[in-house]
Amino acid sequence: MPTTTNSSTSWRSHLSLIILALVYIFSYIDRQAIAIVIEPIKLEFGVSDTVMGLLTGLAFGLFYAGLGVPIGKMADRGNRRNIIAVCCTLWSFATMGCGMASQFGLLLLARMGVAVGEAGGMAPSISLVSDLYPKERRSLVISLFMMGPNIGVLVGLALGGWVAQTYGWRTMFIWFGAPGILLGLLVFLLVREPRREQPVVSDISAATVDAAEKPRLLNLLATPAFRNLALACGICGLTGYSYGIWIPTFLVRTHHMSLAHAGIIFGVASGVSAVGGAMFSGFLCDRLVQRDTRWQLRLPMLGVLISIPMALILLMWPAGGHWTLGSISIPYPIAFAVLFSFFASWWPALSYAASSHMVKANERSMAAATLNLFITLFGVGLGPLATGFVSDLLTPLYGAEALRHSLMIMMSLSAFAVVLYALALKPYRSRLAAIDDAAKAAA
Repeated sequence: MPTTTNSSTSWRSHLSLIILALVYIFSYIDRQAIAIVIEPIKLEFGVSDTVMGLLTGLAFGLFYAGLGVPIGKMADRGNRRNIIAVCCTLWSFATMGCGMASQFGLLLLARMGVAVGEAGGMAPSISLVSDLYPKERRSLVISLFMMGPNIGVLVGLALGGWVAQTYGWRTMFIWFGAPGILLGLLVFLLVREPRREQPVVSDISAATVDAAEKPRLLNLLATPAFRNLALACGICGLTGYSYGIWIPTFLVRTHHMSLAHAGIIFGVASGVSAVGGAMFSGFLCDRLVQRDTRWQLRLPMLGVLISIPMALILLMWPAGGHWTLGSISIPYPIAFAVLFSFFASWWPALSYAASSHMVKANERSMAAATLNLFITLFGVGLGPLATGFVSDLLTPLYGAEALRHSLMIMMSLSAFAVVLYALALKPYRSRLAAIDDAAKAAA
């Protein structure tokens, strides 16, 4: 059977992309906004950095990771639009529930509810977006879609800090949760469920591609390309979530900024820069892979490599000294937060696009969910928790500066991700070549 591709797009494709991107943005707003209110929640309930790491990380990550793969499998067989609509509505109600929690245990349960809903958002959306656009435009389109986390960080921290300082942290959760209920309805009414790109199936292809190279999801982790990619993304998730969750608190503790000030400065600086980085990397990747498919992984590898010193300089910069923009003071190290966000934004979209190239069309949700499993378990689950634990461990030695040193340790781990991306380059090109050969033989 020949491969059916989307050689053209319509206004419905673009509308669907916009709505799905908005859903992804609000999923990250609902997920990330808690980073700006760690200090007031910690003070109200009298808990430690480790417990806050549990709330922001492991409590979310276990449910998100555990449900992501089965929901991804469901999406590969069912209606992806409906799954996204239901899950968006669920996590939005759970976010509002975070603001209504009267006890820490109830807040923990509500946070788990957010994870349950968000587990069914990203992977089906990646699969759906991949079928809305042709392969040659996929890296750029997925990069545009994957700007959701960056915009979510911008809005969640900048607006969240102001709302929390003005009206309280509970109001922040209620305000951020409510729009997602409307978005869930819009997904159901307006998003188009595209025809799935049909995989090539023939006796010739089965004979020419061995079992290790067949894009079967159960074999993905047995292949070097996907295994190294998944591990690299897991480590990037570990350091990225540690950074995203704890840097606002670091700015409050070390640079003595208010919640609103830290949220606006860090949110705008990181969000705008990351949006630019994601668009640039997607645009550049679609052109470079025409020459060599390995650029699909080389670019995220280079982005991670450059981001490491940017993060370390940000964390090592001493308190004091700032620029003034009108009435807003901007600490000098924020310049390195801008550079970090630009380069660190390269790896997510390009990695998900790489995973979509390695599998058949009806396996993309599962492939994205599997990749997301690594990012979630290492990143969401362990990143914030490990950072909080190390911070508590170092507090007797460094006092209020313990968080600074904890974050420096975590960010240094990104070097392992660079090595894993490098190890994935050769097998990735071989895998794509084998798939292309099978398609030509079947044509």
